[in-house]
Parts: sequence; C-alpha cells; structure tokens
Amino acid sequence: MEIVYMQIVMVLTLLVECLLGSQSTAVQEINLQQPPADPEPEFEGTIQNVTFPAGREAVLTCSVKNLGRYKVGWLRASDQTVLALQGRVVTHNSRISVVHEDMRTWRLRIRQLRESDRGCYMCQINASPMKKQIGCIDVQVPPDIINEESSADIAVQEGEDATIVCRAVGHPTPRVTWKREDGEYMLLRKPQSRELIRVEAYNGTHLHLQKLERRQMGAYLCIASNDVPPAVSKRVSLSVHFAPSVRPTSQLLGAPLGSDVQLECSVEASPMPVSYWLKGGRVLPSNFAGSINSNYDQGQSRPEMLLDGPKYGITEERHGFRTNMRLVVRFFSPNDVGTYHCASSNSLGRADGTMRLYEIKIHPGGVQTSDDQLNIIGGLAEAARGRGNSSANSLVPGGSSLHFALVFAVLSMLLSLTSTFR
Repeated sequence: MEIVYMQIVMVLTLLVECLLGSQSTAVQEINLQQPPADPEPEFEGTIQNVTFPAGREAVLTCSVKNLGRYKVGWLRASDQTVLALQGRVVTHNSRISVVHEDMRTWRLRIRQLRESDRGCYMCQINASPMKKQIGCIDVQVPPDIINEESSADIAVQEGEDATIVCRAVGHPTPRVTWKREDGEYMLLRKPQSRELIRVEAYNGTHLHLQKLERRQMGAYLCIASNDVPPAVSKRVSLSVHFAPSVRPTSQLLGAPLGSDVQLECSVEASPMPVSYWLKGGRVLPSNFAGSINSNYDQGQSRPEMLLDGPKYGITEERHGFRTNMRLVVRFFSPNDVGTYHCASSNSLGRADGTMRLYEIKIHPGGVQTSDDQLNIIGGLAEAARGRGNSSANSLVPGGSSLHFALVFAVLSMLLSLTSTFR
C-alpha cells in the first residue's frame, strides 16, 4: 500500500509541474505580444511668479511633456476653483482665457487685473496620482489716501500741541511723506527741547507738532507713494491763532507842508484781524467801540477814524499772518500835525501803535534866522511832549527815534545854511 501511495503522489506532482510550466510559458508568450506602457506625463521647468500693476494683463505659463491621453487644468489654489480644462474656460469670468501653444505649453491669461486676482494658481495633470505645479500673481495697486481717516484743516492756539494724520492704502504699502506746500523748510521741535529745527520733509502717517509757534503756520502736503504711479497727495491747512501785535515803523515823523506823508505799521495776527487808522486822542486799552460812551464823555478826546478818500490813502498788504498797513496823508497841512494810531483787532485781542507827525519848516532862499532854527527845534520838542508817557507802552523805544529826528533836523538846517552861503 505504501508503494502504491508513493506512486500516486509522484504522478500528481508531475501533473502540477506540467500545468505550471505550461502556464508560465503562456504568460511569457502574452508578455512578448503586449506593447510597452506609455511614459508618464511630466512638467517641464516651473511656473514663474509674476508681478503686474492693476489694470494690466498677467500670464502664467505651464509646460507639460508626454501628456498623452491625460488633460491639463487650471485652478485657483486658495479655494480649488476650476478655471479651465484643456483649452476650454469653465469659469464665468470673461477676463480669463487659456492659450495652448506647440502642443505642450498652456498659458493662463488674466486681463484687466484687479486686486482680487492677487494669489496663486495651480496647473494640474489628471494622472494617478495627480500632478500639479503652482505659480503666483502679485497685483500692484497705486496709493490712495483715505480722507475719512485723515486730518482736515485744523486751527489751534499758539503754544498748544497738534497732530495731523494721513492714512493711505495700496500695494505695496505706501510711504507717507510730509512737506510744506510753499517749499519752505518745516520747523519741528526737538524732543524734550524748546529748539525748532529745520527739516525738508518728515516721514510717517502722524505729524506731531508740539508747542506750536506762528512760524509753523501754513499748508502741509501729505504725499503717498509706493513706486506704482501715480503718487497722490492731500493738502492740510494748519492755522495758529494768536492776538494781534502792532509795530510802527517809526514813532516820530516830520514832513514839510504840501508834501505827501506815508505812515506804516506792521501787524501780526491770526485769525485775520480788522485793522484801521485813528487820529488824535488816546486809544483806550479795551475795545474802542464799546468804550466811547463810558469814557470819552468824561473829558477825554475822541480819536477820529480815518477813511480812504481824497485826503487819506489807506492800503494793506497781507502775507500770511503778517499785514503791512499804510496811511498816506496827502498835501500835508498844519491841521495834519498830531498823533496817529494804527489799530488791529481779532477774536483773541486788540493792539495798536502810535506815531507823532510834525511839521518841518523849510524856507527856500535866504539865510535861516535863529528864529527859524528855534522853530525846527521847538517843533521837535512839541512832538516829544505830545508823546507824553506813551513811550513806555510803545513797542519801539522812543529815545532812539527822537534822537534820530533831532539829528535829521540839525542836518537839514546845516544843509540849508550851506546852500545859502554858496
């Protein structure tokens, strides 16, 4: 029995070997008849990132070799939105198109770029596993100033602090530069110091101005730029308010009869003051108009307000917060001798300056007598007495003006005598 069993096992083993051998031969024959598999698709190079200003056209290029039966698609990488498949655009965006060139190049074009187009895009091959490349578009946006978040024209009292703000948007982030509109240097205070330094420009969205002085008044330009044209600017007017100050150019002025005499005063004030000329009397330190009845009825002389006309020529020249007041007294006569006041007032206060106008007697021909000399010196003395104690309240020391007038009178007398002796 054992022998019979062994023979059966051997016969079965031979049959299995024969079957396996024939199957292997069949497989080899089949493998010899099957063609080789297609090569896998591959990307050629990489997609170059690009940067363009808004409104221009951006192009991303994707190159593929061995594409075969596979397809190429373009997607927005951030949300996987399909934009195009092969040469067909599937998104509802008329600004997007796809161009297929030389059978292996696929170009994604986006016209009239918007800021919302900024981001990355995916070139994808539907192989298994899926293959992809990513390229990004940076959209540059020119600067724009946000008026709602920037300062309007401002006014502050002299000595107070002020901050003017200019906010701008754009891509890249804009630089903000401050300059004076008139081209002059800006005056900025050093930190922890009273000193003002001159600078051509200041960089930053916030311009801090500490303890403002009247010299810093003016129009400032906020200029926003980010190398994407055009740059933009905004004008901010800064007003520094202070009470008027008045300075006569001369406190004592002489002229011969029949001539035209010009009197001048320099005024500094902000806001713009109301300026006028008065003759005679004494100007009260308080508001002149409100004090007429209560003070001048007590025996004080009432100043006369001068108006532009045939006798008086009144003009003003304004340069920022500075004003030049001019009064021309035509055909100077003895009635014009006396005291003149240039006055100026605004909402913060009032100031005035006083000048004394006197006659210089000139005798044509002949030798000037001692009486004539006494008349000139007497006129000077009268003018000096007419000033009274007002020199203590004047802005320009009266002594120097009086000495100048005396010297002028003596020189005039000497010149007259010299011409007579010739």
